[in-house]
Amino acid sequence: MKRYDRLREIRRLDPEKDALTIYRLTATYEFPWDYTRALELALYRTYAVPSIGRLLAETAELTDRTQKRYDDTALLLDAVVEHGFGTDEGRTAIRRINQMHRSYDISNEDMRYVLCTFVVMPKRWIDAYGWRTLSRHETTAAAVHYRTLGKHMGIQDIPESYEAFEECLDAYEEAHFAWDEGARRVSDATLDLMASWYPRPLAPLLRTSTLALLDEPLLRAFRYEPPGAATRALVRRAVRLRGRAVRLMPPRGAPHYARQNWEIKGYPKGYRVGALGTFPVPGVRGCPVVHTDGSAAASAE
Repeated sequence: MKRYDRLREIRRLDPEKDALTIYRLTATYEFPWDYTRALELALYRTYAVPSIGRLLAETAELTDRTQKRYDDTALLLDAVVEHGFGTDEGRTAIRRINQMHRSYDISNEDMRYVLCTFVVMPKRWIDAYGWRTLSRHETTAAAVHYRTLGKHMGIQDIPESYEAFEECLDAYEEAHFAWDEGARRVSDATLDLMASWYPRPLAPLLRTSTLALLDEPLLRAFRYEPPGAATRALVRRAVRLRGRAVRLMPPRGAPHYARQNWEIKGYPKGYRVGALGTFPVPGVRGCPVVHTDGSAAASAE
């Protein structure tokens, strides 16, 4: 197989009817590393919406149990991609996602915004740093895939096209990005987690490099001092060079799912999809959130 053969295969498919197949080919064969980074950034930027960041701080899932929350989120989304919406594994993953979200008072607008980040941020990342840009087929298929996921989650007024997802995201961020102390704690914990995956002496460099990849509205919302122009240019150039190097490599011969990422640390002996995440008591502040390891913590509403 040659470098662009899979893209030709994708273009022979129907982006509406074959959305999951196209999305799976794109995310697990063509751009697995880029999709991992882009979805990390997608979830991270949602903290800058105070209603989201504050809730995450109250639950302590992303401050006290950051690695577990990272693992569970990636694995639940991954189960749907790998197995599909109509399978037992896929349905179990969606059920777990819904059980957790419905235990808290989350607005439809916030839920829709998070969904928008899953559609828009991968395209923006890959178009900037990938070994090639996303095709129209891939962009449409991603929008269809997450529109389907959103319907399974009961989200209302989901955008109908990539352009509508992008417009919704940009408008929501312009209206809602703002400072929140709890959201900043969640952001700091996430940056610390990412740095923890590498040797400790590299932590300051990794934090600066991550900040160099963030846009100005996100940096302002968290009140981070922006890295210098030279640092930002150097980091972004390095990531683009990685993409150019990948272009010269042979195409991937087997899919790479999120569960295979070395950043997933919490389940060395494997996991059951139905046991991922937390099991909060709906609507009861202060009730214990029971984790799959048997520990408990106070739950926010």
